[in-house]
Amino acid sequence: MKRITIITGHYGSGKSEIAINLAISHSLDMLIDLDVVNPYFRSRSAHGVLKAHGVELIGSTLDKSSGSDLPYISSKGRMPFVKKDVRAIYDLAGSVSGAKVMMQYNDYVDKEDYDLFLSVNVYRPETAEKEAIMHTIAMIEGASQMTVTGLINNANLMNETKEAHLLHGQRVLKEVSEALNIPIVYTCHDRSWTPKQAYEGELFPLTLYVKSG
Repeated sequence: MKRITIITGHYGSGKSEIAINLAISHSLDMLIDLDVVNPYFRSRSAHGVLKAHGVELIGSTLDKSSGSDLPYISSKGRMPFVKKDVRAIYDLAGSVSGAKVMMQYNDYVDKEDYDLFLSVNVYRPETAEKEAIMHTIAMIEGASQMTVTGLINNANLMNETKEAHLLHGQRVLKEVSEALNIPIVYTCHDRSWTPKQAYEGELFPLTLYVKSG
């Protein structure tokens, strides 16, 4: 995970949950909520807990607008690309219109200074199979003009999740990883239980701060 990390993924991939948990667990300076597509489940809903952990939340330019769906992002969102001592995570919607939001920072991006991770829940129809995931990666890279550098296995069926679901997610993502030479960097699970099998990447327990993302 580099100084600047971008988490993207389709609705239901858990990207916002992962972004919040990474920001807190790594004591980052900022979380920039770029999800202007989904107004209901996104990082800005965890404003209070982020503030309590010393993470500055950047979203809408409007004060007291955490619940709004206005597609505006504060100009402070570019700060991590300009100030090299700022460590930050970006929560980016995993659609064409969502990924295009990242293009506003293209003039500031140092290709060696960021990671773009795709969170995948293989139990969502948009990313259930290898070909669909590869299509998603191509779409996000084309729309954002950035390169996906890592995959996150967040296979889950909410409260019904079993270890078999994580293992299935790993099998599917491993096919993608081998085809595109993109590593699996995290395998996520609810903090209430610990997987017993071996997994690709780092096992990352999640505390649930939002319902979905």
